Amino acid sequence: MSIRSVAEAVYAKRLRGKLSHIPSHVAIIQDGNRRFAKSRGMDTGYGHRLGADTSEKVLDWMGELGIRHVTFFAFSTENFRRPEEEKVELHQLFMDTFSKLMTDERVYRNEINVTMIGDRSLLDDELLQIIEETEVATKDHSRFFVHIAIAYGGRNEIVATAKKIVAAVRDGSIPVSQITPELVTKNMYQGISMPPVDLIIRTANDRRTSNFLPWMANGNEAAVCFCTPTWPEFRYVDMLRALRVYDERMSELSA
Repeated sequence: MSIRSVAEAVYAKRLRGKLSHIPSHVAIIQDGNRRFAKSRGMDTGYGHRLGADTSEKVLDWMGELGIRHVTFFAFSTENFRRPEEEKVELHQLFMDTFSKLMTDERVYRNEINVTMIGDRSLLDDELLQIIEETEVATKDHSRFFVHIAIAYGGRNEIVATAKKIVAAVRDGSIPVSQITPELVTKNMYQGISMPPVDLIIRTANDRRTSNFLPWMANGNEAAVCFCTPTWPEFRYVDMLRALRVYDERMSELSA
């Protein structure tokens, strides 16, 4: 182990020891895969694959840190405008990711429940099948939860939920008097239950939240951490630094 690695491990241990508040739900915008690849003269697929490796590491970090819910922003509705070659690469990467999750021993040892949020009508049957098989295989897990946002757009989610509730009001199954924030939340995300977002992390130093979980994050006044490393470069110590942002906010609120 190099001197730098030892120093980083010591620093990480110190950071972890100072955290008094751990978020229940962390939402991550995994940005910078393409920039990382370009900076090294590689194709975009290289960056996306290394980014997927970082996402796998989070499975271990969740257990170590006690973060029960993590939502990854893997592919937005706007991403459908990307070049065809890149979309094909991402499609295969998603296929591989869900296949691995279905057989990953960590998923079963740590009882990780895996779900997808997003517009399933925009996915092809092949990908949708492997996603649903993974959801079925992990549906009884209730210790940790990984939500993967694919074909997701926050405003689209709110509009779709509004249409669903309006239809229910029209057919008489929901009276107008029962429309509450809790009812809206219950009707979002295809009925997938998740708590409000406590912390949003965006990598690659891009300072925007890109229409990600606006109802669950903005409504909860989630803390936001914009960090410099691209997603393939994101390390455990970077996760701890992001958690420090949340910890400092919670400490201020409780002061």
